[in-house]
Amino acid sequence: MAVSRINEAGLNVNQYGNRNVIINGAMQVAQRSTSASGIGATGGFFAIDRWAYSTSNSAGRVTISQDSDAPEGFGYSQKIACTTADTSIAAGEYVILPQYIEGQNVQQFKKGTSAAEQITVSFYVKGNAAATYTVELEDPGNGRYNSQEFSVTSSWTRVTKTFVADTTGTVTNDNGNRFRLNFWLHAGSSYTGGDHTDNVWHTTANKRVGDNATSIYDSTSRTFYITGVQMEVGDTATDFEHRTFADELQRCYRYFQGRFKTAYYEEGASTSRYLSWVLPVPMRATPAATRLAHAISSREASGTVNMVPQTTTDGYIYHSTDYAVGGEYSLAAEL
Repeated sequence: MAVSRINEAGLNVNQYGNRNVIINGAMQVAQRSTSASGIGATGGFFAIDRWAYSTSNSAGRVTISQDSDAPEGFGYSQKIACTTADTSIAAGEYVILPQYIEGQNVQQFKKGTSAAEQITVSFYVKGNAAATYTVELEDPGNGRYNSQEFSVTSSWTRVTKTFVADTTGTVTNDNGNRFRLNFWLHAGSSYTGGDHTDNVWHTTANKRVGDNATSIYDSTSRTFYITGVQMEVGDTATDFEHRTFADELQRCYRYFQGRFKTAYYEEGASTSRYLSWVLPVPMRATPAATRLAHAISSREASGTVNMVPQTTTDGYIYHSTDYAVGGEYSLAAEL
């Protein structure tokens, strides 16, 4: 049970919103897919919104899914299930479940200043059996890391880790990938070969992962479930900040908007096709457009879609030299 924090005015901070820096920590939104299999050859975003699967070199493979197995008070978890094992771990191999965070969303941590704050991360986890993994804060702009081991059992447990303040290395205040919360699930000696110490900020790659690390690829029975991920200022884990599905979806739209249909119109030469619309939520940056289906025109597409933004990130004109620019699209502006 989380401990309540009381501020100077005698108010319980658990009543306040916007404490949790993490988006989609309860794994509610899965616009791309509720399940993606054969994952591991390359990294990317495959299922649960805002949660990437970052990997390198391993022959292991997993299925990532939105699962209804969750602790009380939660509807979903993210499940990582090994489908192809890899027990021969090369030095440079890794699997990380990260959330990439904009610099302008973590300024409250005051990192790199004399007033730097402690950061508390809490989450619910379980697996098929006992295991040990590593949770890490990463400041990529300054090449700084702080990680701690945590244990997983076959029952749901809430893990709380408080990270010491870091007075070195400020975080750029912009919309770039300036801070990361990483869950390490597999790592070679390039990340495990040093003298790891929990809860120390450092710059050494081979000290990033704990000495007792379990590999998600150690057998095809290995599973990892996670939900209720929260990252907040201070030394106390408050109760998980539940948001409505609509609120969480709107936050996810800043980075990915999927499966909506548009019509097209012609202007000028017969080979020029245009479409435009105003997005429901302004996106983080100019997004990449992917045409998913040609729902409007019966003529087969043969060209590419080039995005030409209007004056803001909430309105776009698309231009294509093919015949079927209308259809179903997704837009991605991930970090």
